[in-house]
Amino acid sequence: MKVLVIGSEGQLGSEVCKVFADEQLCRADLAGGDVRLDIADGERVRGVIVDEQAPDLVINTAGAINVPRCEEEPEWAFRLNAVAAKNLASACRDGGARLVHISTDYVFGHGGARPYEEADSPAPLSYYGASKLAGEHLVAAHCSDYAIVRTAAIYGPAPCRAKEGMNFVKMMLHLAETRDEVRVVTDEVTTPTYTVSLAEQVKLIATQGRSGLYHATCQGQCSWYEFAKAIFDVSGVQVRLVETTTADFPSPVKRPEYSVLRNKYLQEQELDVMPHWREALEAYLAAS
Repeated sequence: MKVLVIGSEGQLGSEVCKVFADEQLCRADLAGGDVRLDIADGERVRGVIVDEQAPDLVINTAGAINVPRCEEEPEWAFRLNAVAAKNLASACRDGGARLVHISTDYVFGHGGARPYEEADSPAPLSYYGASKLAGEHLVAAHCSDYAIVRTAAIYGPAPCRAKEGMNFVKMMLHLAETRDEVRVVTDEVTTPTYTVSLAEQVKLIATQGRSGLYHATCQGQCSWYEFAKAIFDVSGVQVRLVETTTADFPSPVKRPEYSVLRNKYLQEQELDVMPHWREALEAYLAAS
């Protein structure tokens, strides 16, 4: 099987490449890889997928993920998260490739009281969430053999390019080294998701899953404060951790207060292999 991984140099894409290392793998990225690719360039996307590489499977981990920049430059967000998704879906349809497209929990808004399932109605609060939701619709409209994978709060060994190489775990450990106290919000609840586990799940979806929309995060839920506390507990770091709220960190970005996802479609197909978020954190810190 020939696999084209788009965003291959990124935080998730680099792990996806590892799990497909035994396949005929082509790495595509705006920053390099085997193929330099701007997914907003429809002609170039079609050339790579239909004419040059002819993959059996395309996994798209690329897009506009810098959430503050999406608010400042909505045209940029929609070009990379919606128009680009249409480009990929159309090329995969014409080239006969299956498309796996990564999306986000930010398609949901306020008011959540239980984990969101795939059938729940989205209500994005930001241009980032809205542009990713538009991309989901365009993938489904232009390609019949697809899997849209919503995930949340990812972190892993590879640097996060949208956050200057940092992820939340690295940031907490850095702050603990450089400050007397660390303040973290209690009023945003999500599920931190380890990219190593997520990449394995993506492979299962790509190779065994039916077409459709999937939620794929680690199990359980926590506030960012609870996640920070677990980071310090597991790593044995001593620091004063202070509870705070989003009101203390004014931001132009509206973020969902509760964005926990349930992997219902995976569970129905008996394909859910995601660990609990704390187990995944322990694995990440042990490997770091």
